[in-house]
Amino acid sequence: MGQPFLCTCGRVALWHGNTMSAENSQHLADWYSPSHLIHGLLLYALLWCVARSATVGQRVVAALLIEAGWEIVENSPVIIERYRAATISLGYNGDSVINSLADIGFMLIGFAVAARLPVAASVALALLLEVTVGYAVRDNLTLNVLMLLYPLESIKTWQGGG
Repeated sequence: MGQPFLCTCGRVALWHGNTMSAENSQHLADWYSPSHLIHGLLLYALLWCVARSATVGQRVVAALLIEAGWEIVENSPVIIERYRAATISLGYNGDSVINSLADIGFMLIGFAVAARLPVAASVALALLLEVTVGYAVRDNLTLNVLMLLYPLESIKTWQGGG
């Protein structure tokens, strides 16, 4: 789909914490990595509900396919343009391949954590991640979904520091 394998900056960082940078979503982990961990928690719950008779292995394969599908959609021109138009991500160019693979890895970690934690602990973890990331960078999975589906100018202004 034309995305670079690695950051065009010429290096791979374990963590890149500047969301207002051309290197955002280009390295292994960033402020959006917790969202993918939450994807794993949510996919575990969803697949437990709708495919209870499937083995955990079958459900993890389904989760992997869903997350890989999301990574493809997320990096399509229409979604990249939507991010640019509706969110504070004006310069967003999509994920590097290495970042997309790491995002899938974070989802798998979230799935594995959900398979081992009680439901209340999984919910608490998701809420903790959402609040922490929301506080740190004024964005998180909830805001990301809201702004893609129903952008609000007041949230966009707040996210921009206003």
